Amino acid sequence: MDAFKSHLKKLINISDEESASVSAFFQVLEVKKRENLMSDGELCKFKYFVLSGCLRKFFVNEKGVEQTTEFAIENWWLADNFAFEQQAKSTFNIQAVEKTTLVMIDFHSQELLLQKHPVMERYFRIVYQRAYAASERRIRYLYEMTREELYVNFSTLYPWFIQRIPQYLIASFLGFTPEYLSEIRKKLRS
Repeated sequence: MDAFKSHLKKLINISDEESASVSAFFQVLEVKKRENLMSDGELCKFKYFVLSGCLRKFFVNEKGVEQTTEFAIENWWLADNFAFEQQAKSTFNIQAVEKTTLVMIDFHSQELLLQKHPVMERYFRIVYQRAYAASERRIRYLYEMTREELYVNFSTLYPWFIQRIPQYLIASFLGFTPEYLSEIRKKLRS
C-alpha cells in the first residue's frame, strides 16, 4: 500500500493522515498469472490499481480472437470505465498477465471516498485526463502509422513491455497476428 500512497503524493497534495484514511477505502488483492478478474457479461464491480505485476483488458472479436485494448503495469489503473461508472455489465475481460498485486475499489466505496476526501476528485481527474490523452494518441497512431512504424513506436516508447509481455499479447494490442509481428521483428533485425 506504500506504493499507492507514494503514487497519490506525486499527483495531489495529500497529508500522511489523509493518505492513510484514503487507503482504508481500498482492498489489496494478489492474483496469479492468467487469473481473470472480470469476464465479458459480468457486472463491472471494481477499478484496479497495479502495485506490482501486469494486467490486460481485452475482448473476443467475432472470429474468436482476443483483442487486447489496454495493459496496466505498476502505478497504472485498469477497469472497464464505462461499465464501472454505469454499474453495468462489461463487454471486456480483465486478466493478469503475470502474478500481480493490486488495490481495488468498488463503486460504492469510491463514492464514499470522493465525498469524504474531495482531493481524490482531483486525483481521478488527473488520472482520467492522462488516460484519455494516451488513448487519443494511440488512435491517431493506428490511423497514421504503418504496422511496422506502430511496432517501432511502441517498442521505443515502452521498451519494458517488449521485455516483459509475451509477443502474442503485444501483437494483439497492436492489432495484428503474432506471425506478422514475428515477420516485422525479423525484418528489423536484418
